[in-house]
Amino acid sequence: MAKINIKNKGIMIVVLFVLLFILFILCLSLGSVKISPTDIFRALIPGGKLNDAGDIPQKTIIIIRNIRFPRVIGGLLAGVGLSVAGVILQGVMNNALASPNTIGVGSGAGFFVMLSLLLFPGKVWAQPVFAFLGALIATLAIFVLAYFSDTSRITIILAGITVSSFLSAGINLIKTLNTDIIININSFLMGNLSGVTFKSIALPSIGITAGFILALFFSRHLNLLGLGENVAASLGMRVNLVRFLLLVISSVLAGCVVSFGGILSFAGLIVPHICRKLFGNDARFLIPCSALLGGSFVMLCDLLSRILFAPYELPTGIIMSFVGGPFFMYLILRKKGGRRLHA
Repeated sequence: MAKINIKNKGIMIVVLFVLLFILFILCLSLGSVKISPTDIFRALIPGGKLNDAGDIPQKTIIIIRNIRFPRVIGGLLAGVGLSVAGVILQGVMNNALASPNTIGVGSGAGFFVMLSLLLFPGKVWAQPVFAFLGALIATLAIFVLAYFSDTSRITIILAGITVSSFLSAGINLIKTLNTDIIININSFLMGNLSGVTFKSIALPSIGITAGFILALFFSRHLNLLGLGENVAASLGMRVNLVRFLLLVISSVLAGCVVSFGGILSFAGLIVPHICRKLFGNDARFLIPCSALLGGSFVMLCDLLSRILFAPYELPTGIIMSFVGGPFFMYLILRKKGGRRLHA
């Protein structure tokens, strides 16, 4: 797939914005109850009128304001957080297979979310904070394992599988020992945006927004890391410090998503890879484009989870896994040697 010329990148970014907006409206409109775009806009405006005959039906207002709107915002945030975290992890580890899902970052955040529910039940602040700590610890563990062993792609993925399995066992242990934890463990492990509220995404939205802005700030440093440690150091970059800060940013992004959406899979793998194919390895374009496409991807998967078997719903993570599983196998089977990312 040929990369897009610089003069066309601006057009593609506009296209990604338009795609995001279209999916945003579709996600608000479609479901077990279909609502027209006109009704959606009027329902979001306090005191809006449905028509000259009277007010908007209360049912429509409740569905849009209390159910679909926070859920769609949650999907957008999840896509941005996971995709940008994937870009960072792939750049720092110089591995196209790295993502919050494949190296166990999601499981680390999930384990600590369960721990927060055990230690601080009912505390809104606890889940995002603990999710960040879990994601950071898991990320650093994988990075250390990769550093002290051979640094092949398969080694990093195997280390991620090992850490993820251990943490998943911890999640199930906590749930088994304390059945009073108010969370649907199956839905949480598969990843689900059903039931997302503005209260549950208030703090994570701040973390994801801050993480995205910081990722843009460090985009030049991410480009330098792609040239190799020696080159980056020769240009005056403090490699170890920058790597650590980038890992912290990726942990904030992934952890915040897990805190409200559970362990959503593969967005951090698929989206950066597609954007890298289109736009190349320049993180200045890769990060914002991955954020836009990531938001669209998660919202589309969530929409499909609601309409494929309506009025029944599937967890969002199931749809994402159906898409991501074959894509992950494709990446593994590609016959391209070396650890450097191939555009």
